[in-house]
Amino acid sequence: MEAITANPIYYDMGISKSPMAEPKGYKVVPITNDDIETVLSFLRKFFFRDEPLNLCIGLLDEQPTCEELEKFCVEPIPDGFSLKAVSPSGEIIGVCLNGVVKRSDVDEEEMECNNAKFRKIQELLDKVYTEADIFGRFPDVEKFLDIRVASVDEAYRGRGIAKALFDETRRIAGENGFEMVKADATSHFTALAVIKLGFHCIYTLNYAEYKDEDGQVIFSPEDPHTCVKTFVYRIN
Repeated sequence: MEAITANPIYYDMGISKSPMAEPKGYKVVPITNDDIETVLSFLRKFFFRDEPLNLCIGLLDEQPTCEELEKFCVEPIPDGFSLKAVSPSGEIIGVCLNGVVKRSDVDEEEMECNNAKFRKIQELLDKVYTEADIFGRFPDVEKFLDIRVASVDEAYRGRGIAKALFDETRRIAGENGFEMVKADATSHFTALAVIKLGFHCIYTLNYAEYKDEDGQVIFSPEDPHTCVKTFVYRIN
């Protein structure tokens, strides 16, 4: 599948009101394989340290990063549909890492994980994927674009950057023959963001109901993060 080659899309953050002033916005552009290390540096600073599941199990308490999490995050980049928001100075201020999932992929062998803490997250996401059953629920869908990771620089939050990334993801999905965009929201705030964009929830798993073999709750994030939800957006 060919990578996207769209021209940059520019957004105004409302900082500059003068029509004669230099643009003060940002642009949304494709992520390439050459960006992987820069993207990882961004994720280590923000997503790795503020994602609710990472925090509640102390994923980075004993190490500065998690190789398994890094691999999970950047794995979709070679598909060619991941996006970054870039400031006028060239700094990454947001990312949306999107992977291609095809009906023919559903029986592929699962990736092994040697990190016990991250394995818990992986097992949860595997359960969510299985029980959400995208291809079973939507027999007409042959492939969808999966928003695996979305993160925004905390200094730029509340300025519509996540919305811009999600909007552009929907646009490129439609242009490239995808029938659907899917997002798993482990964060309450991600759920609110995609709901505003017209995504529909098809599956919910409350963290309090997800327990280990001894009946102990595995994930207890701080409020308001009480559940993981799967959202989908149908492409007309």
